[in-house]
Amino acid sequence: MGELWDVYDQVRNKTGRFHERGTPMTKGDYHLIVQVWILNNNGQYLITKRSPSQSFWPNRWHTTGGCAVAGDDSLTTALKEAREELGVSLAPQNGQLFTSFSRAHDKDDGHAFYDIWLFRQEIELADIVIQEEEICDAKWASAQDIRDIIKHEAFIPAGECPYVEKLFAYCEM
Repeated sequence: MGELWDVYDQVRNKTGRFHERGTPMTKGDYHLIVQVWILNNNGQYLITKRSPSQSFWPNRWHTTGGCAVAGDDSLTTALKEAREELGVSLAPQNGQLFTSFSRAHDKDDGHAFYDIWLFRQEIELADIVIQEEEICDAKWASAQDIRDIIKHEAFIPAGECPYVEKLFAYCEM
């Protein structure tokens, strides 16, 4: 059996059921996805380039993140994804849940809750250990750099990050 996710109802209560990744979701079921934005003291965000072997959005820039496995909450997933994809340990006290939203998946009848985390933490690029199955590169980028990457369609589709301008405005305050 593959990776299992907790199944949530439309108001984000766990149903007690599980879903196996890679199989179509039941109509009306939700699962949890986190996106982790890391901001340094220079006002730059750590972004990662998805591996060419990824089934969706290969070779596009994004931020660290992934699906919560059964039993893991949002913060646990954020910390785990940073550790797995980047080889870095984020300090929980440096993080805050910036926003949450839900949306339907294009490929099946399922839905997902998205939790967007913001961590303010210094990380040296030299300390990053890339998980090659997931990502192939990492770099620091300003908000304007990311806007330019989005404009040139080298970032994941803008619809996947509908909050990004609010995040940038919040971090510039």
